[in-house]
Formats: sequence, structure tokens, C-alpha cells
Amino acid sequence: MQLDIQTNGFSLTEGIRDYTIRRLQFALDRNDQQITRVQVRLADINGPRGGVDKRCQIDLTLAGQGDIVIEDVETNLYVAIDRASDRCARTLTRRLERSREFSHEKVPFFIKESP
Repeated sequence: MQLDIQTNGFSLTEGIRDYTIRRLQFALDRNDQQITRVQVRLADINGPRGGVDKRCQIDLTLAGQGDIVIEDVETNLYVAIDRASDRCARTLTRRLERSREFSHEKVPFFIKESP
């Protein structure tokens, strides 16, 4: 699994980077073999003005399943990372369960013999 973390509006500190990696590893560990790439975009939307402006966007690229994009905006960047990571884990689990349900359904077919 390839991980890419980008920031906009502030510099990426080692603490934020380590926290993001830990949260994603914990949240996605169960299904990490299905994930080929994780891209995290962290942004301070309003800059120094403050407010609900810390955005965490996570883009999961799955093997043969398409992409999952989750975004969360909070006043605290760590809360945004937590919530986006949790939502990614739930969405990924739901998508994989659905694909397993469809792949296990067997479609009956009949062979008609000619006389």
C-alpha cells in the first residue's frame, strides 16, 4: 500500500505525519490487502482566520474496486483525521462486503441438448 500525504496552508510536521499514518494503519489494517494507494490531503481552508476550517480528504484506490473518497472538515485537524479515517474504514468494509455478496451468487444455467 502506497501512502501519500499532502498539505495546503501549513507545513507537514512530523507529529501530524506520524499521527495520520498511525490512524490510517489502525483503521484500514483489516482490509489493507485490497488497497493499492492512499492519498491524504490536509488543508487549513481559512488560514489564520480560524473557524471550522481544517479539512482531511482521504482517497483510497482499491484493486479492481474503484476509488473511495472521504472528506471531513472540523475545527481541529486531529479530529478531522480521526473521523475521516473511521469513515474510510466503514465505507471500505461495506464496499468489500457488497462485492463479496455479488461474487458468491451463482447464476443457474441450463444446457439444452439437441435431439
